[in-house]
Amino acid sequence: MTRSSTLFLKAAVLLIAAAVFFGMIRFPQTEGRATNLDLVSIYKDPFIIYIYIASISFFVALYQAFKLLGYVDKNKIFSQASVKAVRNIKYCAIALVAFFVGAETYLFIVERGKSDDIAGGVMMGLFIIFASLIVVAAADVFERLLQKTITKHS
Repeated sequence: MTRSSTLFLKAAVLLIAAAVFFGMIRFPQTEGRATNLDLVSIYKDPFIIYIYIASISFFVALYQAFKLLGYVDKNKIFSQASVKAVRNIKYCAIALVAFFVGAETYLFIVERGKSDDIAGGVMMGLFIIFASLIVVAAADVFERLLQKTITKHS
């Protein structure tokens, strides 16, 4: 992979991180039950705090992807460090699945039947769960291939 390709991918990772970060700050102010709250009161909502805690694993996974691209730049893709980065991405995706299954459960048990319509939140959560499961599967395959290649050439 050329240096310009990895530079482009690193920029894409940073752009994704920035977009998600700013979206997480802006979205609660414009949607749902928080539209009438002031800036301080919005962030006292336990559900929003829960989602922010869940997002830590997303940002850790992006950091690990950035590190992995650094290993590609240094021609160290077939190293234990890159295997560890891919494994960490897989674990972060598993954590996201667990957090969002918890969020979906909360929506179905606590929020169902109240004045707010939960369909949008449920669909976003299902999309995130599905995307995270794809990342888990892909990272598992990459981890096994990297590990197999490393042990084969050792």
